[in-house]
Amino acid sequence: MIEQPYHLPERLGLLSATAADPFLTEDLLRGVQGHGGVDLGKVVELLPEDDARWLVEPLRELVDDALHQFKDARTDADGWLAPRLHAALRLTRREAADRRIWNHLALAVAPDYVAWRHPPVAASGRSDARINPARFKGSPDRQCFSRLWWAAEMFRNGADYTPVVTACTNQDLIHYALRVELVDHRPTAQALVRVMERGVVGTGREINGLIVAIKAAGATLLFDALASDEPRDPEALRQWIAEAESAPPVPRHELPAGPEEDPVPEESVAALTTYFTELFETAPVRGRVPQA
Repeated sequence: MIEQPYHLPERLGLLSATAADPFLTEDLLRGVQGHGGVDLGKVVELLPEDDARWLVEPLRELVDDALHQFKDARTDADGWLAPRLHAALRLTRREAADRRIWNHLALAVAPDYVAWRHPPVAASGRSDARINPARFKGSPDRQCFSRLWWAAEMFRNGADYTPVVTACTNQDLIHYALRVELVDHRPTAQALVRVMERGVVGTGREINGLIVAIKAAGATLLFDALASDEPRDPEALRQWIAEAESAPPVPRHELPAGPEEDPVPEESVAALTTYFTELFETAPVRGRVPQA
């Protein structure tokens, strides 16, 4: 396993995909050896120094705690780290959509975590095992840290991160849901978690089949009419971000609190949960034997 860079930056920056390429070496992708960090720092665009959100130390401490706590159960780290990363790195969606910040976090701050969480595997047609480069610089549903931040953003219920923990117990839910952006409708996100909790779906094939069915149904059914949502209050997010400098460290043994937004109306979640349960009965699940 590779070690963390011996030169850690003090603050997060923006690392373009082109600038990141030379540091995705064969040794790094094979999980043999990382980089020192000095040369990488020369190609990073610095973020404003007067914003406490960009301090690296709190993020590195979270990563170290996850490495220690889940050393024998790496997939379980997602549900622990996702809400805490989101609460520690208080971003707007516009900021989070900039892949350069995630490139920097993965390559300059915690490449050892990426290599631990997503170890080398032998891809189809290859004999050697390598880490998928997309875990360092890839789409939001693949990149090691952006997938966790977006999972927390999409599945939190206002300030409550509890549904995020449930969502992160299934890698397929995170991948499929973020890829098709269904969960941007908050009642849909909470209903997906609810059907998981009830055992309606569980396997990757079942989740994929349900999401395909939901996506198809969404073309003819306006979910807002079936399950309305309260408008987001942008002031709650602005206030939460403004409090980043004075916020205490993210708690380790209990969930943090997100922006003080109103939760999703329970009647909307209940309505969609019932609808998704019925929809799943006819969903195209590969390998499922149709009921007589």
